[in-house]
Amino acid sequence: MCRMQFLIMSLNERAHKLAHEMAERREELNVSVSTLKNGTNVIDAGIHARGGLMAGIYLSRITLSDMAKVRLTASDVDFIKVPSVEVATDSPILATMASQIAGWKVSVGNFFAMASGPARVLAKKPKKLFEEIKYEEKSDVAVVFLECSTMPNEEVASEIAKACGVHPTGLYVAVAPTNSVACSVQVSARIVETGIHKLHSLGFDITKIESGFGVAPIAPVVGDETRCMGATNDCIMYCGQAYYTVRYDDLDKLRSFVEKVPSSTSRDYGKPFYDTFKAANFDFYKIDAGIFAPAVVTVNEIKSGKTFVSGKVNPGVLLESFGVKKV
Repeated sequence: MCRMQFLIMSLNERAHKLAHEMAERREELNVSVSTLKNGTNVIDAGIHARGGLMAGIYLSRITLSDMAKVRLTASDVDFIKVPSVEVATDSPILATMASQIAGWKVSVGNFFAMASGPARVLAKKPKKLFEEIKYEEKSDVAVVFLECSTMPNEEVASEIAKACGVHPTGLYVAVAPTNSVACSVQVSARIVETGIHKLHSLGFDITKIESGFGVAPIAPVVGDETRCMGATNDCIMYCGQAYYTVRYDDLDKLRSFVEKVPSSTSRDYGKPFYDTFKAANFDFYKIDAGIFAPAVVTVNEIKSGKTFVSGKVNPGVLLESFGVKKV
């Protein structure tokens, strides 16, 4: 049973409060807010609105249901210092797997987007994951983030609300395209989540993770959505660092898990993700899913006091992905 199941405020209530705050600060954050005919509120952080770094921090906090501290910092990537995002949480499974992970494909008519945020809890997307972590909640409000380049309409919002079991007026939808500053921030803020997701895919009991911390560079806007998708993923794969505290009795087994987590264990490691994606004819199913992981993973086992570290940073590949030219 997830130890944070009995929250004073549900994940959706926490995110809804934060979305309302974001809407109130629209001018400061360079976002726009609109209300669809069915009553759903939509926050645009980059499709038509300018958005920016601070809008990206809000999107990150919303996808994490405000169960993590998220702040801007800086990282040294070879010869330059780049903006980065730092994430810390003592509720790692709720913040990431129950909320942040993009585990819901929203497809309505010609509209498609990957959805993340606590609305997934209500819609049980994906159902198997929520059965594993044993978390569920009831809420009259729902909040979802859609990574997309087209504004969702009433039909899209109504389908999401229906899946969540809420009235459309209780739904907040935040949006930003892949090739936007705000979206770059929220992707890098998935540094803790990607490590947990990789551990989960390897068969590790993720309920043993008690806290998570991570830092990753934020990608510049490098071109169209596909190129930006590559650069944002590269931030985590080549320079992202994640740290976890766990309670796990079998230290040899834990060491084995840690060794397998970093992106460098993937057969597709070593070049910008866009190049890998292009070589695979832009088919995700031809790419090793193991590449989607932090560059470096550190795990501290609390009872034994042992700490294991695996992986390496590769700033050269990241700068190539960014298209950095020293002048």
